[in-house]
Amino acid sequence: MIIDANQAASHGTDEFAYLAGQVDALNSRSGRSSVAVPVVERVTVDTATGSISALRFGTDTPAVVLLHGAGLNAHTWDTTVLALDLPALSIDLPGHGDSDWRSDADYSPAHMGPAVADAIAAFTDTPITLVGHSLGGMTAAWIAAHRPELVSTLLLVDITPGIDGGPGPAQLRAFYEKAEFPSRDAVVDWAQSFGMGGDRADTERGVFFNTRVREDGSVVWKHHFAELARHVLPGAARTEGTPALRLDTGWDDLAAVTAPITLVRGASGYINDAALAAFRERVPAAAIIAIDSGHNPQETNAAELADIVREVAA
Repeated sequence: MIIDANQAASHGTDEFAYLAGQVDALNSRSGRSSVAVPVVERVTVDTATGSISALRFGTDTPAVVLLHGAGLNAHTWDTTVLALDLPALSIDLPGHGDSDWRSDADYSPAHMGPAVADAIAAFTDTPITLVGHSLGGMTAAWIAAHRPELVSTLLLVDITPGIDGGPGPAQLRAFYEKAEFPSRDAVVDWAQSFGMGGDRADTERGVFFNTRVREDGSVVWKHHFAELARHVLPGAARTEGTPALRLDTGWDDLAAVTAPITLVRGASGYINDAALAAFRERVPAAAIIAIDSGHNPQETNAAELADIVREVAA
């Protein structure tokens, strides 16, 4: 593993220390020993709207690029990438993880898309399978529509433009009503009360990467989105001067995508029947695959999601 010393210091420990345990868990569940810890490094590229940070797995040019959802970060894909066993690039969206916050505080797909596309272009030299979860999925759709030379296949994870009025935004607004905690254990309890993060060990790992500890010992979210979610998500009572999170380009973006599209729907995720019906009608050529998970299958059913990604990439 290659570790950037400054990055390791910002996390307070080796940020890749969890990978060996994740590999052991994957091999234990499968009854095999086929998964190994790959070479992984944190990489950064400067763009016109700030630096983009990412995790590069493997020594070959990435075949798969993964974009996480709102309020998450590149490490949400760790277990999926380990099970995938392909060279991959997992990107911190602007305002998340170790990527710069946007000065305009606008994290709509059309605003993030250009910088993320530039990051993909910097680390790849052939069209890739682009995987996007939730907000990352709508950003991936924008990239596939506007930078088609970068994308050979588009895979959306539990997101369609039609979930704007579904349970997802309301749940996220409620989740981010609480912005400060006495400890990381309290954050884990809060996340699990919303059904996020898989088992407790998985949730603890996610909380470690997504929070920071202040000098007084209190714990706050690391990403910019936590400060904005209550005001920018669909249905929110917006604060003056705070840009809305606009997802309204999604259908137009999907209509413009020329690459094959696959939608992975969590059986208990955010895509309700009405949103799924709208997707079938408006993107009739797309393949749709159901998976036993909630909104975050990359954390709760990573091995099966990896199988789907591998098949789509092939």
